[in-house]
Amino acid sequence: MNSEEVKFQGIAGEDAVIEEIHIAAPAERVFKALTDQGELVRWFTCTTGPVHQWEMEARAGGRYRYFISQETASANGVQAFECHGEILEFDPPRVLEYTWIADWHADKQRGTVVRWELVEDATGTHVKVTHSGLASEPLARKDYRGGWTGVVTMLKSFLEKRSDGVIAP
Repeated sequence: MNSEEVKFQGIAGEDAVIEEIHIAAPAERVFKALTDQGELVRWFTCTTGPVHQWEMEARAGGRYRYFISQETASANGVQAFECHGEILEFDPPRVLEYTWIADWHADKQRGTVVRWELVEDATGTHVKVTHSGLASEPLARKDYRGGWTGVVTMLKSFLEKRSDGVIAP
């Protein structure tokens, strides 16, 4: 896989969306970007509206929450997007897994699961994100196909940006 490309794995049995990307950064650095609320608010954002809040209690059993409003987009009639959940697995710098309860899902109480897997290699880190439990959320599952591509691309851009603001080659 070219280090610039996001590999969309598709839908696993209509239950999961899987994305993979290579990032030119050590696994510890990638894991920090995924778990530090000060970093999350800087990169896990949206171009159509501001992040109002990012909270992350980075430990197994910890909680997280974010709130984003979008002026130009909506899903299931929602424009103020809130997501929260509990961290199920916390194994730095290899695995981060958490429940994902989103107010834009058809069933706003149904939890899905997001799992980040990091494998360091000689040139950086292979990142795989799997969002599962989506079989009963066809509209959300369709939106996540492009959504997770955008998320991993923002993560890559954030981590590969040089101090002068230019994306490293």
